[in-house]
Amino acid sequence: MKNKIIYHLSHIDLDGYSCQLVMSFTPYNIKNYNANYGAEVKQKLDLILESIKKNKKIAAYILITDLNLSADEARWLNNEVKKLNENKFDVIINLLDHHGSGKDSANKYDWYYLDTSRCATKITYDYTKENFEFNEPEWMNKMVDVVNAVDLWKMEEQENFEYGKVCMRLVTETRELNRVMFGEYDSAYKLSLLLEASKYVNEENAPIVLDEKIHSLKKDFFKVNENNTLDNLATKYIVKLLGALKETHTIYYKGYKGFLSYGVGNTSIIGNGFLLTYPEYDFIVDVSYRGTMSLRANNKVSVSQISKEWAGGGGHPNAAGGRIIGFKEQYRYDKVKTQIQRLIDDKEAVAGDLEYKKEET
Repeated sequence: MKNKIIYHLSHIDLDGYSCQLVMSFTPYNIKNYNANYGAEVKQKLDLILESIKKNKKIAAYILITDLNLSADEARWLNNEVKKLNENKFDVIINLLDHHGSGKDSANKYDWYYLDTSRCATKITYDYTKENFEFNEPEWMNKMVDVVNAVDLWKMEEQENFEYGKVCMRLVTETRELNRVMFGEYDSAYKLSLLLEASKYVNEENAPIVLDEKIHSLKKDFFKVNENNTLDNLATKYIVKLLGALKETHTIYYKGYKGFLSYGVGNTSIIGNGFLLTYPEYDFIVDVSYRGTMSLRANNKVSVSQISKEWAGGGGHPNAAGGRIIGFKEQYRYDKVKTQIQRLIDDKEAVAGDLEYKKEET
């Protein structure tokens, strides 16, 4: 196993991330991915398969937890892995889940393990103890019981259930990082918070203790040298992450240099922070999952004009927005950029010249 890469795809709730928390105490090379149900599952599996193909000489272990695959998804994945192995790859699939809706797939494939009596975290925990090297911390069993109680809604286990509710909110309300743009960092963020939560699981009034610490725990993750508000700390952190993506996330429109982000949000703060940190850019545009876009500039170009040409939108010279008609929601950045680049190419062919100066307000 130490010579394999484990590609761990899990759900985006407390149970899903807790499965990854369990696996983080094994000594293996693990790459975490997270997805909600629907199209996101297949797109994340596509990313995993592409990574496996790029690392042909390294054996791969696809671990899926807290996600049930439909009959079509299971058949597709089984066939894709079969083709890889026929072409001299070394790939294993293992799915650990508790959702009854996966029964048909579980009956068909021996790699699909289903047990509706335990949450996925407990299944993963038990499986890890039996099959992997596992450096289990002393609090792990208690945290697994906490997740099991709240995920299966066992209110009779009041102590575990109440702490689980706070842990559940700790995950669901942790939205500072976007999992499409920053999947690796978003996973690390949530796992670090759950790891911190484990420190208080045995304390008196543990739910209240954790509830009161959530804000400071979030700040501690983003804090580097000095304290600040959570918004400012997260903005500085995100701007640095965006800067590391300049090579692949830069776009051009009529000679103007822009940065394309997806689903980051908070464009007024993060966008302006980015433009101040990286003055070589003329504008930044953040596209939401539904195709609405938010543009910011810093006196170098009128984003109101860009928004008008791209989507019939508008606004102010330094702050504008619009909605891209026909935009298809994606869970992979490269597919988003392909859509936007196609839009740019079409609009450049027909739009008039942009003004070099800001429009009069």
